[in-house]
Amino acid sequence: MYPNVQAYDRGVMFNPDGRLFQVEYAKEAVRKGATSIGLIADNSVIFVAHKNVTEPLAIPTTIQKVFRIDSHIGATYSGMVADGLHMVDFARSRAQNHRLIYSDVKSIEAIAKDISSYMMQATQYGGLRPYAVSLLVGGVDPEPRLFEIEPGASFLGYKADAIGSGKKVATEILIKEYKDNLSKEDAIALGVKIIKKISEEKLTKDNMDIGLIDDGNEYRLLGPEELIKYL
Repeated sequence: MYPNVQAYDRGVMFNPDGRLFQVEYAKEAVRKGATSIGLIADNSVIFVAHKNVTEPLAIPTTIQKVFRIDSHIGATYSGMVADGLHMVDFARSRAQNHRLIYSDVKSIEAIAKDISSYMMQATQYGGLRPYAVSLLVGGVDPEPRLFEIEPGASFLGYKADAIGSGKKVATEILIKEYKDNLSKEDAIALGVKIIKKISEEKLTKDNMDIGLIDDGNEYRLLGPEELIKYL
């Protein structure tokens, strides 16, 4: 035991074992969030996300889990809603600033690095708390790319990845069933299959978001009629 162990809970500082408790707590918040999945398919990137609609009187269309960052970039998150929406707005701002200054789109990896650098500040300065959110950011520029950024501010590229409460089960299925050059339709079907296995409720057009970026096409979020055929 170390003296005054609680002191390491009150701010972002290393304890003698080299742990950052506040970052670990933020990761725990992510593990309680609704599951989101990202997959690289044949010349495309697919996002499949579960919307955890718990309020019986809530309007499902006011809840969104998959977002457009730029014409060629999409993102999804798991964790605290406010933190997720804030990071989406930050990423959009950086993408648009790059367009205005350079008249060109910003690469997906550069956006992931921007988010990582921004989140890292909350793990270094007093008076701040780490962002309780993990994000999947992906798109085509010109190759399909997918990155995860986690509360500790590290980021890593993936062929397919999952975040949120179902991460362990989803990762096990992805390892077994994901293949390189998966077709767009098969990638969506795999993502929906995983969410169905993880979710305790029946999937409907109201509690799912599916977004995609095709090679040569801009990001788009599937409409209700398109969603139904995958459910």
